Amino acid sequence: MYKHVPTGVGAHRRDLKLSRPELMRVLAEGAAWAIKEGFGWRGDVDNLEEGGCIRGADPEQVSERALERGAGQLGTLGSGNHFAEIQYVTEIYDERIAEAFGLFVDQITVMIHSGSRGLGHQVCEDHLRVMVQAAARYGIELPDRQLCCAPLSSPEAKRYLAAMSAAANFAFANRQVMAHWVRESFAAALGIPVERTGMSVVYDVCHNIAKFETFTVEGRDRRLCVHRKGATRAYPPGHPATPAPYRETGQPVLIPGDMGRYSYVLAGTQRAYEQTFGSTCHGAGRRLSRAAAKRASRGHALLREMEDRGVVVMAAGMATVAEEMPDAYKDVADVVRVVHEAGLSTRVAQLRPIGVIKG
Repeated sequence: MYKHVPTGVGAHRRDLKLSRPELMRVLAEGAAWAIKEGFGWRGDVDNLEEGGCIRGADPEQVSERALERGAGQLGTLGSGNHFAEIQYVTEIYDERIAEAFGLFVDQITVMIHSGSRGLGHQVCEDHLRVMVQAAARYGIELPDRQLCCAPLSSPEAKRYLAAMSAAANFAFANRQVMAHWVRESFAAALGIPVERTGMSVVYDVCHNIAKFETFTVEGRDRRLCVHRKGATRAYPPGHPATPAPYRETGQPVLIPGDMGRYSYVLAGTQRAYEQTFGSTCHGAGRRLSRAAAKRASRGHALLREMEDRGVVVMAAGMATVAEEMPDAYKDVADVVRVVHEAGLSTRVAQLRPIGVIKG
């Protein structure tokens, strides 16, 4: 996997350098482009949020600089808290839902956390400048520059949403390509055809996006722009937007922890749909800043300590490993317990890492 999936800042694969027309198709089509090009199986899109493509994307709203940064980064992991992690299922909490998700105890799984890479970061940078000016123009007072905004009906907001949706489609395609290369890695290691690995996609979900969705507010249905930052959709059983394979259980919800402990799979609920606009948190959350984690890691043999936990780590640089050390994060089991007991998602399975790839 480490050889097949490029990691680190500026990582790229020389054998997948997209031409401009190809890149524009990726931004418009998302995961479907990857599958058409042979990166995955046709049934994969059935298990992706929005089928792996956000409607309303307009590649023409993505700047030349963003296109340049994205052209060589499809199928790459990046750095920071992004990871590709080999895990195994240690505990099942709900047998019925786990069976629907295809999960069972001692099963090997792979979890990938990545997004739209340099292209998405550049889209944000480009529109941050625009939105700061727009906020002043529309008389919006900002407590923090990072909260800059514009009315949804404004041309600035419309252009941003079209560009952001295009970046989200790049992210869907990016994860789809990586999933394909992970399958190929397992097949090569085991000496079997890819089809015999049995590696089907359970789910792919956005965790940093604004999307138009319909909710009942004060007794009437309203189309709202729901912004999830560090949060994922958690739609309930029976909702038409819940992927068909999970219509009876609620959509899968993925809450990763740190690379030394565990991650969780949950299922969306009606309570989340009614109380949190169909949303659940995504991740344990940090207890140490990146700088503080680096300071705390001094004098620690992190790779050896991880190996003592039964986890092999491969990384493009030790700085990222230090930033992402397990003690830098809250215990995700505590976070998941709160989510479960609040009824925002139903706990389904715990996954423990055995191999971690970091940027």
